[in-house]
Amino acid sequence: MKNPFGNMSNILKQAQAMQEQMAKIQEQAASKTASGTAGGGIVTVTANGAMQIVSVAVDPEVVKSGDVDMLQDLVVAATNEALRKAKELMEGEMKALTGGMKIPGLF
Repeated sequence: MKNPFGNMSNILKQAQAMQEQMAKIQEQAASKTASGTAGGGIVTVTANGAMQIVSVAVDPEVVKSGDVDMLQDLVVAATNEALRKAKELMEGEMKALTGGMKIPGLF
């Protein structure tokens, strides 16, 4: 009689290999960055693949204008763009791992 659980071992090995690959991709994510800008480059925000903001650059001229409300809006817009691009970057990395299959909880 054939063992009905024979394939289970292979499935578990494949799942473990995929989990190891995901961990490696996530580990490498911190070294990949994406930038978002707002106001024609007045504000640039850079995020890494781990969805962490790693830098914010503000044109000193906008600070001199004293328009704090505009500056705050630009920082928010640039941050959202940087995070969106970083998410797309990671989705592309994960798509390579999963073969395009959508797996809940993975970006």
